Amino acid sequence: MKTVHVYVTLKEGVLNPEGSAIERSLHALGYEEVQKVQTGKWVSLQVEDGPELAQRVERMCEQLLANPVIEDYEIQLSDEVTT
Repeated sequence: MKTVHVYVTLKEGVLNPEGSAIERSLHALGYEEVQKVQTGKWVSLQVEDGPELAQRVERMCEQLLANPVIEDYEIQLSDEVTT
């Protein structure tokens, strides 16, 4: 088994209203040093190892896990299995 982590974020230039709201709230709490907040999502998968695993996960991202028009993603494969 492999643990696959996929990190999905908005592409540069795409408006991120959630990040902007968090930034304003942090400023209101006195954290003026915060300059930019980007939000995204993290997906963790337990996947049976096999041939072309990286390519299969790439297709999963393109087809479902991310919207490639407005989002970027990063894939990390690990032998570590979490419970």
